[in-house]
Amino acid sequence: MTSDIERLYGLLNPAKKYNLEYYLSLAEKLVALKIHVLGVKDMAGVLKPKAATLLIGALRKKYPDLPIHVHTHDSAGTGVASMVACANAGADAVDTATDSLSGMTSQPSVGAVLASLEGSDLDPGLNVHHVRAIDTYWSQLRLLYSPFEAGLHGPDPEVYEHEIPGGQLTNMMFQASQLGLGAQWAETKKAYEQANDLLGDIVKVTPTSKVVGDLAQFMVSNKLDFDSVQAKASELDFPGSVLEFFEGLMGQPYGGFPEPLRTNALRGRRKLDKRPGLTLEPFDLGQIKKDIHSKWGSVTECDVASYAMYPKVFDDYRKFIQKFGDLSVLPTRYFLSKPEIGEEFHVELEKGKVLILKLLAVGPLSDTTGQREVFYEMNGEVRQVTVDDNKAAVENTSRAKADPGDSSQVGAPMSGVVVELRVKDGGEVKKGDPLAVLSAMKMEMVISAPHAGKVSNLQIKEGDSVGGADLICKIVKAGE
Repeated sequence: MTSDIERLYGLLNPAKKYNLEYYLSLAEKLVALKIHVLGVKDMAGVLKPKAATLLIGALRKKYPDLPIHVHTHDSAGTGVASMVACANAGADAVDTATDSLSGMTSQPSVGAVLASLEGSDLDPGLNVHHVRAIDTYWSQLRLLYSPFEAGLHGPDPEVYEHEIPGGQLTNMMFQASQLGLGAQWAETKKAYEQANDLLGDIVKVTPTSKVVGDLAQFMVSNKLDFDSVQAKASELDFPGSVLEFFEGLMGQPYGGFPEPLRTNALRGRRKLDKRPGLTLEPFDLGQIKKDIHSKWGSVTECDVASYAMYPKVFDDYRKFIQKFGDLSVLPTRYFLSKPEIGEEFHVELEKGKVLILKLLAVGPLSDTTGQREVFYEMNGEVRQVTVDDNKAAVENTSRAKADPGDSSQVGAPMSGVVVELRVKDGGEVKKGDPLAVLSAMKMEMVISAPHAGKVSNLQIKEGDSVGGADLICKIVKAGE
């Protein structure tokens, strides 16, 4: 069993919400549950060496026989020093990463930790030559995925302030770029810090870290700060994850919910004050298995679990497999990029069944269909297939922007795709009624009516992409 522990650098500050007393008390509760291992998870990499010595030393003194396992991220660049400090203070295991995949938002370098402990009583005794030999494979593999590098160039000691978890930081950089906020990365990190404070300084680990990230990007997109969010909470269309957090669907945060922000943001929605699972209907996994089988044929336990958590994503995945087949059999290079003309490569479908493929030619782009004819050889036989060219230039339809001075005009709060449209032209709505649902980089947001009236000049349909402040519709008040 693990405890999700962060903000380990303020252990001696009595003003801090998460201090040494908090962690020792939490450990005591976990030990009472008869855990086998105590996991200290420093998800943001804010555990400094001195704090590591203090925390692990205190835990070891109180529980001399309890195995302690420490996990961290090297975002600030102090990961090796902190893990060595944990080892010296009594930790039984620390997480590291193979050298070519280590550092920054990953774990500290295994080679560096081994070198730091070499010759000491804590020397793990691993053969460094074997470790390096294994790393050679990973260093070559990383080159294949170089187009997906996050763009980090060194440590970020600012993590001690914004506290973005290592696994989330790179995701947020990509999300910010896709949302048109790439040039505002510094503002996004600052907004993350403010969003965390607005939410009550919560433990940031999936899914709560996503709540903080969604709120931060929402704030940057809409030019909001700490004070303006507080002042306008009853009018803002917060991301869905933020509302779910305030409802209590992610549990009760340590120290409680921030008020009056919670009440103002929910605007009459339910508030749970107990474990959210108590309010859920029993989940029929057997029926889900039958539904998947009737819809897609073969079904595994993994399919059932995937569908239970992400039904739409699972259905999209199975549609993709149905159309293109199991692409996991492709060599990594050809999964990520096309082969060169005349290049031959092998695909092993199963043991003893190999396809020999060669790309022969790619035809011109059809202006009417956006497709190309592709000619290739399969086991010596020439074949032809028509494919969509997703990179082909398409006409960019410019959308009108909502006029902030006209209260009847409703604009998109941020860039995204319209996944659900809940109104029609001429329909009547009340203040707060949902108009549409936007989705952007795993973040969903409901656009609601700013006042009662009749919907007119509806500009969107389901599947449309919109930019921030694009006009969605007008809500005309009665008598206007």
